[in-house]
Amino acid sequence: MSDTTMVDEAQTEAGSLAGRVIELRKRRGLTLEQLAAASGVSRSMLSQIERGKANPTLAVTLRIAQAFDMNIGDLVDQPWTASRIEVVRGNDASQLFRDDRDCRIRTLSPLHMEKNVEFYEIRLAPGARLQSAAHFEGTRELLTVTQGQALVMAGENRCELNPGDSAHYHADLEHTIENRGDGELVSFLVVTYQ
Repeated sequence: MSDTTMVDEAQTEAGSLAGRVIELRKRRGLTLEQLAAASGVSRSMLSQIERGKANPTLAVTLRIAQAFDMNIGDLVDQPWTASRIEVVRGNDASQLFRDDRDCRIRTLSPLHMEKNVEFYEIRLAPGARLQSAAHFEGTRELLTVTQGQALVMAGENRCELNPGDSAHYHADLEHTIENRGDGELVSFLVVTYQ
């Protein structure tokens, strides 16, 4: 796929979300200020989204959907209705939850899925750690290591993982994933909510 095609697809996706937000806001008689107050998303960000100039993060999209009393699937275009196969492309920048020198988190589950399950690819640089505050009560995580060595800490509990190992732990406690190896840690994380 060429860079031009990727840009065109990103613009189409941003444009379809823009149209949907404008349509819902106007149908409900809301100003940008009112939608900003209801969603907790700044007026300037909402304006950029409506003009197709910003591709919002999952968290921002979720806040907008909640302001309209919807889930993300009801807000965004629903291309899955035309096909029985949904694809999350490896080069889709909108799926990046975090990307810096220490950590890269890529969302592998489609954005419209109900939020009782989330699926991520996590890559940590040597010595890097991903620390998380306690999630909602009943939240669990299943981490599988495919490359490198990890130390997982959940509350007072700790375990070391090597390639092929998996750990299932309570994520309604403070928890940490740490790269204990000399190379990049590559792992897959499934988060479930009860």
